[in-house]
Formats: sequence, C-alpha cells, structure tokens
Amino acid sequence: MNDGEQRKGFRPLADPAAGVLDPVLRKRAGITIELVQAWDEVVGASLGGLSRPLKLLWPRRAHEDDPFQPATLVIACQGFTAMRIQHETGEIINRINAFLGFAAVGRIKIEQKPVALPVAKKRALPPVDAETARKISHTVQPIEDEGLREALERLGQSIHAERSKR
Repeated sequence: MNDGEQRKGFRPLADPAAGVLDPVLRKRAGITIELVQAWDEVVGASLGGLSRPLKLLWPRRAHEDDPFQPATLVIACQGFTAMRIQHETGEIINRINAFLGFAAVGRIKIEQKPVALPVAKKRALPPVDAETARKISHTVQPIEDEGLREALERLGQSIHAERSKR
C-alpha cells in the first residue's frame, strides 16, 4: 500500500487507541498496551479472566552506570486467584518476560481488589425488512460456530442498514 493511498473499510479500534494510550500507560504505569491486551494469552485464560496487570514498578537508579534491575509487576485479582498467582509466580514471570522479549519482571506484587470485567453490551440490531433478514440468516446458516454466525448476521444487518441510509 502506498503512503498516499488510504485504507478503505473497517479498522480495529485498537489501532488508533493504542497509539494514544500506549504512551500514557507507559508513562503513568510503566506498562504497554500490548501486555494488557494479551494478558489472557500470557498468563492463560483461567487466570487472565480473573486478574489484570496494573503497573510495572521500576527500581530507581542513582546513576546511569548502575546495573539494570528488573521491575515488580503489580497484578490486581480477587480471593482465591491471589493464591493461584502466588503459587505460579515463577511461571508467570517467565511468560511475561518471554512476551516482552527481555527480563523486565523480577517480582510480582498482588493487590487484592475487584477486577472489573468488561461487560459486552449487544446493541439493538438496526431494523431490516423481513425479506432481508431472511436472506442474511440463510447466507450465514451453514456456519457451525454459533457466536460467529450471530456476529456475521449482526454485521450483515448493520451493513444493510448503513446502505439504506444513503
């Protein structure tokens, strides 16, 4: 794609948001948005949904010549999850360092606090006539994965509603 050529179609919201949020997160929490976004993959789905990384605490260096010391990662979690994280600390540190590409984390500090899980709100589907709804449903019917089938059906209805506005 040429520099003068513009991309058409949908762009993930994470693309422009990452450009804005990453410097803010790095400055305020010492953490990158990539780690936050990939948290489930880094620590595993069972722990990822019950915890979240809060910040990296880097040790102060008195001089530029002082040797590098890894940071402490602060993780928010609740109840029994704290015990699981404490038990798996070594493995979690190894996975985070592998993800970041260097030995950035040396310790984990656990803060027991509520972990706000994102609530996915389904927007009301745009109105479409019965014939269009039937065509869209028929088109996506062969798809076995129910979640994917429903998402594609919503996408089809949204596209049809957008075209109808023009």
